[in-house]
Amino acid sequence: MEPQFQNLDLIDTLSERHLQLRRMTQELWNKRSNIYLSNTEWFIIARVYKQETTISRVTKQVDISRQATHKFIKRLEAKGLAVTFNKEHNKKDKFLRLTTLGEECYEKNEALKTEIEAKVATSIGIEQLNTLREILKLDWGLE
Repeated sequence: MEPQFQNLDLIDTLSERHLQLRRMTQELWNKRSNIYLSNTEWFIIARVYKQETTISRVTKQVDISRQATHKFIKRLEAKGLAVTFNKEHNKKDKFLRLTTLGEECYEKNEALKTEIEAKVATSIGIEQLNTLREILKLDWGLE
């Protein structure tokens, strides 16, 4: 067991592992790409990948303020990764979709996560990894 996790409860252990994995993913991405993306930008990209959705729906899914959502979307647009637009039948909502470059970035990032997952499988074993994945997917009766 890694010493920094020894005295942590379940919630803090999950949180620390999540941060560790996110940091690894971000560092790998930044080494291999000249497009810097924050975790929040990745969360938005993941919610929009292969679909068009409203900015208000993204705000709810990412769980940040409307103002912050708009700020991050503007950054994605400036990097050429996303576009916002109106639809003829819906004058109320603004919609968001990824550009081809945005979708390519998402797919490359998924490949990076697969690399990290393979390292975890090598370290703890594929059966343990699959068990962990299944446990995390179970209904924990928390809601």
